[in-house]
Amino acid sequence: MKGGEAIIKSLQDQGVDIVFGYPGGVLLPLYDVIYDSDLKHILVRHEQCAAHAADGYARASGKVGVCIGTSGPGATNLVTGIATAYMDSSPVIAIAGQVATSLIGNDAFQEVDTLGLTMPITKHNFQAMKADEIPGIIKSAFYIASTGRQGPVAIDLPKDVQEEEFDYNDKFQIDLPGYKPTRKGHPLQVKKASNLILKSKKPVILAGGGIILSESSEELMSLSKLINAPVTTTLMGKGSFPEDHPLSLGMLGMHGRKVANLVVDECDCLIVIGCRFSDRTTGKVEEFAPNAEIIHIDVDPAEIGKNISVDVPIVGDAKIVLSNLIRTISKLKEKADTPQKGSSPSWAEYIKDFKINCIPRLSYEDVPLKPQQVIKEIRDSIDYEAVVTTDVGQNQMWMAHYFTSKIPRTFLSSGGLGTMGFGFPAAMGAKVALPESDVVAVCGDGGFLMVSQDLATVKEYDIPVVICVLDNRHLGMVAQWQKLFYDERMSHTHLGEVPDFVKLAEAFGVQGERVEKPGEMEETLKWALKSGEPTLIDVIIDPDEILPMVPPGCGLTEIVGEYKVEREYPGEIPYRSPLKEEGGD
Repeated sequence: MKGGEAIIKSLQDQGVDIVFGYPGGVLLPLYDVIYDSDLKHILVRHEQCAAHAADGYARASGKVGVCIGTSGPGATNLVTGIATAYMDSSPVIAIAGQVATSLIGNDAFQEVDTLGLTMPITKHNFQAMKADEIPGIIKSAFYIASTGRQGPVAIDLPKDVQEEEFDYNDKFQIDLPGYKPTRKGHPLQVKKASNLILKSKKPVILAGGGIILSESSEELMSLSKLINAPVTTTLMGKGSFPEDHPLSLGMLGMHGRKVANLVVDECDCLIVIGCRFSDRTTGKVEEFAPNAEIIHIDVDPAEIGKNISVDVPIVGDAKIVLSNLIRTISKLKEKADTPQKGSSPSWAEYIKDFKINCIPRLSYEDVPLKPQQVIKEIRDSIDYEAVVTTDVGQNQMWMAHYFTSKIPRTFLSSGGLGTMGFGFPAAMGAKVALPESDVVAVCGDGGFLMVSQDLATVKEYDIPVVICVLDNRHLGMVAQWQKLFYDERMSHTHLGEVPDFVKLAEAFGVQGERVEKPGEMEETLKWALKSGEPTLIDVIIDPDEILPMVPPGCGLTEIVGEYKVEREYPGEIPYRSPLKEEGGD
């Protein structure tokens, strides 16, 4: 068997039936094998879109996504998508072509050090120097990408290795010395956390993306009910807990919901699961959850104590640790002297009441359209099983803030890297993974223009995603910061008046419609989904609208552009609203 054949066979042995890629000279041996294989290959129009599509495929399906790019600029174009997957712990295999082994290090045509480039942004990377290494490399890559803290793995594939013949043997065991992810949390730490939770009066749970990756949303719900604790999420954790539930606080952080920020500031016990405490979540670390003892559960020991000091660390898979935590707390509660040991019922009741006071005042009738009106109509147009992806910037934060999610893997967004251009190709990958589900991409005009060439891909392969471009002709989030923090000195954030997005879509053979008035979004989106064809909806929104936020370097309670909330917690300790004390805006 030749190396190229071994690659395809090894991928299929791992259950791969679809790859996203873009060929090149050094990949001709591999693509010659793909020609006769039953592996479905989707030709993107830019390698970055191949990586994002593979990422969207992985996030929506829970499987490993695969992308392919050629050597040199093909590999470097994959890098942005690989880094995006790495920051968000998404399992992606990125295969990059390489010059022949005899030319490596000679600055040959289209040679680049793919190993060096991808080392900081992958869980691991491989370079196949002989064809007989290929089966073991691919099997190892899939195992590494999908276990422990998930993430991307890169494979560098020289041209001559693809052509080399060898005796294929599928009876082999992979050997990964030193790679043994911890899955079960230490029982003494679990018991310590259980006692701390039962001692607390105002517990809060912070759910990160690890809940979704470990498929532990049911356990999260069980813990919340068991200890009567509200749940807030990170951006990556959105969808892990139903946001219409009375105990849901929504997203925490710089662009999070006011109720989440204020309640975390007041809690006495914060149970953090599958979260890396990014700066966008914590704000000023010295002021984060100042009254709380913190329990941190994470499969990656490197994350514990990295950004925030914690009182009880537990290393392990969220699903296993939560199951053990629930079991331990239940036993301790049975042995307790009083049935009300743990959080006070008044805490949960207060949360439900306080949430009502924190609902922002919204307009649903303005022209130009307010983003919250558009998002409300999007929510009313699709069921909760539909998948939505976002780009990065204002469109992303409006969706995170106002769009109600109830089911894991239905809200896909670039969190850690903040990659403009992610939303559309990620939707493409999600639709390929889940062809029976409705998939809607909500993009800003700036981010969409970075990847708009792949309208050709969705048309060519009949991938019926709907792209909603929130069109304010600005690089919205950068412009928002200029307005708030740079004296409205709007330096190079206006995008001008071109293109006409409807005509752009039509040039690719894709349906295009424009929405400008209240009610049109819902009607147009329902029509687009029913049509079963790829569609672009150009949504004209108010360029002056901004979302209240926590300025960088500030604590979570220092919200700019919000109204005052004055409430008092009816329990033992008065609720001290930081905005009330500081005479907030």
